Amino acid sequence: MDINLSPVKISDLSPAAKHLLMDRSSHDLSSVHESVLKIVNDVHRRGDEAILETCMDLPAGTRAEDIEVPEDEIKEAANKVNPAILDSIRLASDNICRFHEAQMEEDIWSVEIRDGILAGRISRPIESVGCYVPGGRASYPSTILMTVIPAKVAGVKNIMVATPPGAGLKVPPVTLAAAHLAGCDRLFRIGGPWAVSAFAHGTETIPKADKIVGPGNKYVTAAKMMVFGKVDIDSPAGPSEALIITDHTANPRYVAFDFLSQCEHDPDSVAVLVSTDRNVAETACKIITEEFPGLPRRDILKSSVARSHVLLADSLEEALNFSNEYAPEHLQIMTEEPMMLLNKIKNAGSIFLGQYSPVPAGDYASGTNHVLPTAQCAKMFSGLSVDDFIKKPTFQYLNKNGLEGLRKSIITLAEAEGLPIHGMATDIRFKSKGSAD
Repeated sequence: MDINLSPVKISDLSPAAKHLLMDRSSHDLSSVHESVLKIVNDVHRRGDEAILETCMDLPAGTRAEDIEVPEDEIKEAANKVNPAILDSIRLASDNICRFHEAQMEEDIWSVEIRDGILAGRISRPIESVGCYVPGGRASYPSTILMTVIPAKVAGVKNIMVATPPGAGLKVPPVTLAAAHLAGCDRLFRIGGPWAVSAFAHGTETIPKADKIVGPGNKYVTAAKMMVFGKVDIDSPAGPSEALIITDHTANPRYVAFDFLSQCEHDPDSVAVLVSTDRNVAETACKIITEEFPGLPRRDILKSSVARSHVLLADSLEEALNFSNEYAPEHLQIMTEEPMMLLNKIKNAGSIFLGQYSPVPAGDYASGTNHVLPTAQCAKMFSGLSVDDFIKKPTFQYLNKNGLEGLRKSIITLAEAEGLPIHGMATDIRFKSKGSAD
């Protein structure tokens, strides 16, 4: 297998090439829209029957009750997992929990707007959440931790997980062990649009959720976008992507393997290197080419590397401007003074600063969340956090004097909008007999 990577100056990109680079995985959703919509609607109409008949991950003869993993199987999974792996899961869990606990705010806050008017906001957890955890090509216990733990910290009472099973309807013990340690309430062995639609609409076996979170491929992302409104979703977290900014101080070998580690996720994953130093860029390309033949997951890597890019910037300012327009899921900054660039970053899902902050640190164990917006959605979405599992209703208390101070303005605005009864509902409190203070 041959791969072809060579640096190209940002200024030399044609408008069409730059548009394709910026568009990346987002344009792929249109190619799966019709097939995904058919699945989503079928599960909505027929529930378990549609899942059992059409879900590609379920072997023939599967019954509805087989979709859910029994509680005792989840609890016993830890006995089948290498103790070193369990220790790593516990360490990651502790860090993730600590980071997300720090995000919790007061249950209630208020402010006196003016005399007689108190307004505020209360925080309440969402009641039921469906966490989607990818499977198939690999097991992702880390995504169990990233989705379940913030929900648990937020106080969600019903936390469900759906993940595609392997051969024989088996979910890897490491995934089940992570689910148990994180505090998952129910786990279903189902993947793709079937799982998303089941969480969105409910079936005889799978309860409806109020929100669906978690990353997935373009089929999962398309399904999440379709059910948004019926349920809430976190963000369009599609195929993984990373942008790496380097200057002359970056170690090309670190850069090369950071690039490759991003590409091994999925055939649709994308890595982009933007360097102000041609030698760093060219050396990284050479290392990638030399290392490629001996690497695992080469079929996935070849497809992903073919979608990826190595770019040259004339300055860090040009690199940062490009990054802010690209709005990457993961942004790695490997420069002489990375912290000095942090306040110049406008759009990124998660930012990794310095030579010793590779993306896998955030993927697994540093504590930050790895469920992040992709395909330029970092311009308007944030990574998964405790906030995603909390609703914040507002409240107000007005006494008679407070309302009286607003009386004229309310009536005037109500009449201006053609809603005179709104004004009457205010005015009557000062005209009717027996009004209470």
